[in-house]
Amino acid sequence: MKKLILSVATAALLCSTTTLMAKTSAEVSKTAVTSATSNAQDSKVHVIKGAVEAVALTQKVLVDLDKKDTKSAIKDLEDAIGKLEVVLASEKAPKLLPVDASVTAMEYIGDVEQIKKSVKMVEDLLDDGKVQEARVLLDTLRSEIDVISVNLPVSSYPDALKLAAKYLHEDKVDEAKAVLATALSTLVENVVIIPIPILKADALIKASSAIAKTDKEQALKHLAQAKIELEKAKVLGYTSKSDVTYKALDEAIEKTEKEIKGKNKAEKLFEELINKLKSFKEKM
Repeated sequence: MKKLILSVATAALLCSTTTLMAKTSAEVSKTAVTSATSNAQDSKVHVIKGAVEAVALTQKVLVDLDKKDTKSAIKDLEDAIGKLEVVLASEKAPKLLPVDASVTAMEYIGDVEQIKKSVKMVEDLLDDGKVQEARVLLDTLRSEIDVISVNLPVSSYPDALKLAAKYLHEDKVDEAKAVLATALSTLVENVVIIPIPILKADALIKASSAIAKTDKEQALKHLAQAKIELEKAKVLGYTSKSDVTYKALDEAIEKTEKEIKGKNKAEKLFEELINKLKSFKEKM
């Protein structure tokens, strides 16, 4: 069983304040992605050794049984059950025990028009029944940092091991194999997805706010690029095309741009803009 969690509210938390020191929009964006990836590595879940060993032993039991070594299989299964019992003896034991964790990043380097062309190509391929070619192309239409964890469910996994042990003691090898295979298939994959375009937009807006009084030209460039990044997020499917919050956010950026070009009393507008972006991410 796999479970996908789409979470962009965490994106702002992963964005380091060092982005404010960058001069160009490209530097702000690059620093935001680098900082977010590094912070994601630091904040990923820590695997639980006993749970990892229990899964490894479960896999070894199946190897033992394929070799018709029931004695070793029973011993390995008992060891696996024992390791989980030690972990679960703690009152703070979670309902899902992390057995693997990783962070991957994939950034789409094309522009909005290229994304639209690729989406159209995917649609045409699907219309022609070329599903696998469409799948390969569709997989490139991502720009995100994924924080992935694989977890052992304590509500079912330990009981499955005990049932398999019971079957082995009753010399029901096939039944034990089936139970263990099912147990391994119930590992839960959680994926926290941080869309890079929204991460960049957040950093660019904050960077613009910091220099609006001292470097009006660059502040406007930051906001212009933030609008482009939000449009990328939309065409990549991280936001709904009909999302009224997205439209309000775009209008808020334009209003802030006009104020910077005029009397430049944009502090309040930046505050409202940042709050709108926060609301936008939470809604997503």
